[in-house]
Amino acid sequence: MSLFSSDNALLQVHGVTKYYGSRIGCKNVSFDLWPGEVLAIVGESGSGKTTLLNCMSTHLAPTAGAIEYRMRDGSMRNLYQLSEAERRLLMRTDWGFVHQNAADGLRMTVSAGANVGERLMAVGDRHYGRIRETANDWLGRVEITSDRIDDDPRSFSGGMRQRLQIARNLVTQPRLVFMDEPTGGLDVSVQARLLDLLRRLVSELGLSVVIVTHDLAVARLLSHRIMVMRQGHVIETGLTDQVLDDPREPYTQLLVSSILQV
Repeated sequence: MSLFSSDNALLQVHGVTKYYGSRIGCKNVSFDLWPGEVLAIVGESGSGKTTLLNCMSTHLAPTAGAIEYRMRDGSMRNLYQLSEAERRLLMRTDWGFVHQNAADGLRMTVSAGANVGERLMAVGDRHYGRIRETANDWLGRVEITSDRIDDDPRSFSGGMRQRLQIARNLVTQPRLVFMDEPTGGLDVSVQARLLDLLRRLVSELGLSVVIVTHDLAVARLLSHRIMVMRQGHVIETGLTDQVLDDPREPYTQLLVSSILQV
């Protein structure tokens, strides 16, 4: 059996379509995602990449199509046939979601340690000392010093907030993480530090990741495979280096050339 066969896919997307009235968000998108794979979805603003991400992560119900996920018992389940309680449990345990604006993924009025510890409490851990120790360990893993554990995120820089959001998401050892423009809005030097951190953690933890980005440099650094979207449609897909080094579609060629000219 091939490693990359549908028999061991972690996530399967079947003909996913989303309309906003008469406007297409995304149309007839299908692909498989495998354990440990990082897939980048790229395209200009309005291409449908964020709509697709929100459908996959159950934040947005598709108009048509199905999305199946391999549960820890090995069974494939249609995400939109899960109960609300089952979906919430997935989001707290098996999944992470890293927002572009870290404030959307954090509780800004509680401490850094509590932000990380809340995910542990959500899965049943009630031992305060163990929760604090684990939170402190994860702050260290995302390069936040232990003396900031009791500070709330309002006192953090943008890059620190994003690193805290990553710790909050990864503390429960998820198998799948969705990322929506995780480096967007950060200074170039802060982006570089964050990308190095993400690449290291993804490799260490063997995470499957779906990352939406307009930045092809981010896609090249983090992803194994790339999917190019335009006007709601997937127009090109393949191994990241192959697509970026030898794009077939004129639109992809334009995207690549625009980066090279910067």
